Amino acid sequence: MSGFFAGQGLCINGTVHLAPREALAAIERGAVLVDLREDYELAMKEFDVPGVVCLANSTFKERFAELPTDRPLILADSVGLRSRDAVALLQQHGYPEVANLNGGILDWDNAKLPTRVGNLWTGQCACQLKPRPRGGGEGR
Repeated sequence: MSGFFAGQGLCINGTVHLAPREALAAIERGAVLVDLREDYELAMKEFDVPGVVCLANSTFKERFAELPTDRPLILADSVGLRSRDAVALLQQHGYPEVANLNGGILDWDNAKLPTRVGNLWTGQCACQLKPRPRGGGEGR
């Protein structure tokens, strides 16, 4: 395989699967991390890297064309399964440089790579939790 991800990760049937540290190095070289997890998953923990794009898997097929074609993309989810399928879809649609984050945010977190606790919930008691606006303001 030639290109941005050449010689990196594990290539299986044309898909590059990157270990978390390989993915972080690729992000530092200009790749974009695309987080496919749903809002309720983001509420638990988020990737803490610059330029991460959140595009929920439930809307991915309708919205993937919003992703840049001129930058390498690393797709991620919770454990690397949905993202693997999303990589295949992007490859079918001519995206030249895409890879899968093997193990998703679970392995990323286990490798002690940058994360932040999601902040989508606010309230003092579990019975009063409500979604926090994505802009970071207090819930109403």
